[in-house]
Amino acid sequence: MNIQTVAIIGQGALGILFGKLLTDALGKENVSFIANPTRIQRYKMNGIYCNGEKCDFSYLSSEEPHNPVNLMIFAVKFPALEGAIREAAPFVGSKTILLSLLNGISSEEIIGNTLGEDKVVYCVAQGMDATREDNKLIYSNAGYLIIGEKDNRISPKITALTELFIKTGIEYRIASDVQKVMWNKFMLNVGINQVTTAYETNYGGAQVDREPRTTMLAAMREVQQIASAKGIELTNQDIDDWMKVIEPFNPELMPSMRQDSLAGRPTEVELFSGTVLKMADQLGIDVPVNRFLYHKIKEIESRYHKEI
Repeated sequence: MNIQTVAIIGQGALGILFGKLLTDALGKENVSFIANPTRIQRYKMNGIYCNGEKCDFSYLSSEEPHNPVNLMIFAVKFPALEGAIREAAPFVGSKTILLSLLNGISSEEIIGNTLGEDKVVYCVAQGMDATREDNKLIYSNAGYLIIGEKDNRISPKITALTELFIKTGIEYRIASDVQKVMWNKFMLNVGINQVTTAYETNYGGAQVDREPRTTMLAAMREVQQIASAKGIELTNQDIDDWMKVIEPFNPELMPSMRQDSLAGRPTEVELFSGTVLKMADQLGIDVPVNRFLYHKIKEIESRYHKEI
């Protein structure tokens, strides 16, 4: 299995970041963004910039036939995932590898249910400091991708991806237990992303010992409880380690979910507390903190059209 052609859906921060790295290494003839004609026209008209450099990206219309690609990367936000799957379908063949850069623990299953579970490689994007404003992306640390099969075996898909990452200079790790890695990152996102959004604050609001930080820790412990019920052990040390990660962040900056709420865009609340609530109901576990965060963020979203 050899990855020669790559398609990306989504031109947010991660889409641009990895699109630029892949295009520079493989050439624009082998790496394309998939979108509808209207979106492609807007991309080309406005241009896309990465660290001050204009990107020379290639585009493929989702409304025109095309040969399957070797690797399909999903880099959209969760509310756009279903539409992205429909747009990706014509470019997916029997040997296409599917890779999701989305947050959370559910996108791989959703993608696999439609396009084929056997094509999916589980992935966690970590360590990036990429920020997109309008059509400009700025980053100093590209971070790395943690990949793995659901059963943690080293499959031909994993081998093909590692060969691609080495060739293109993309940093990566192969997880020994990819499910735990995904749940651990999910626990962080349920905490920091939702608390900064619900309390309408920034990283600084979660770095001091006040209500937002207390709520963040309680929300993460509810994820810990659900994970344990599913046979995935997230420890108190895992939580402590994330607190150490957050501690040096610029207090004036904020995660993407809070940026979305400030811009009046749909948030990923369904991906975070929405998912927690569904699993908690199935398991008979009480999750009052995540229930509070869910309704608070939904209330914030309901104000969008009233404030326009």
